[in-house]
Amino acid sequence: MVLLRRLFTPRGLIAATGLAAVALVAGGVILAHTLNLAACPLCILQRMLYLLLALEAIAAWLLAGSPHPTLPGRAAVLLMAATALTGAGIATYQTWLQRFATGVSCTADQPWWEEFVNWAGSQWPLLFEASGLCSEAGWKFLGLSIAEWSLIAFTSMTIAMVVALLGRPQGKTG
Repeated sequence: MVLLRRLFTPRGLIAATGLAAVALVAGGVILAHTLNLAACPLCILQRMLYLLLALEAIAAWLLAGSPHPTLPGRAAVLLMAATALTGAGIATYQTWLQRFATGVSCTADQPWWEEFVNWAGSQWPLLFEASGLCSEAGWKFLGLSIAEWSLIAFTSMTIAMVVALLGRPQGKTG
């Protein structure tokens, strides 16, 4: 009961979000290699955002203080919320591509972010190599593609960070 109560504190939500982000990256890499799945540029962007969320979670957790976030801690949590919301937007776009624009690649031309993904893939292929098409759902679990699961994860993380921002200091009632 105490552990569950601590999970729903701002620091608990920050820690859970950071740990979930690391677990999702690890799970994605393991799935890609065991099931021979090819990640697309949008998948890699989402993976990068999960890693960024994990780094932001470390900073936010350290800055949050106990029992309630300080002003720098709140800023770090707000940054995490923005990062998670960005990830949700990318996952939404990829879900749209997979459901309604099949056969289309990620974009019509190669934007800066796709060039960045290609560069990152050449630097660290295990994590960032993009060789798939964004419109191909590939593997599904419980009827949802990885992009759809990612949308659920990023949305949940965004909500968790909003709850962390709006959480009341302990000891206050009302």
